[in-house]
Amino acid sequence: MATRRSSPLDAMVGARIRMFRVDRGISQIMLAERICVTYQQMQKYELGANRVGAGRLSQIASVLDVSVGELFESSRAGFPGLNSPVRLLAEPGALRVLKAYARTTSPRVRLCIAKLVESIAARTPRAKATVARLNIVDRDERRRFPSRG
Repeated sequence: MATRRSSPLDAMVGARIRMFRVDRGISQIMLAERICVTYQQMQKYELGANRVGAGRLSQIASVLDVSVGELFESSRAGFPGLNSPVRLLAEPGALRVLKAYARTTSPRVRLCIAKLVESIAARTPRAKATVARLNIVDRDERRRFPSRG
């Protein structure tokens, strides 16, 4: 008997499931309960570690209020770009970062958070020019939001 392994398509379908689930505000546990699997199994589906059978895929699509085809849609066009807010929220940890950012009320602190994350993500020589431009913006921001220290 041949062993079934997950494929890149399984990972893409799992990422789409996660993207729609996060967009709908449904936890992994809630989705797992609605389709009668454990949350660990739901995690494996979303990571693409386990294949999602046709019947289960239909159940998931129903709970997420999407068509089964929408869970495969990006297989023709590749993954949505980094400009897709739903795709960005599907990234591990993204929602935590966004929630923490939203709890921050200081415009200056928010600017610093954005600059910190951007500088961590910057890995190319071209990014150095971006950081230099951010330093110029920072001087302008300091004038607009002087510290109260």
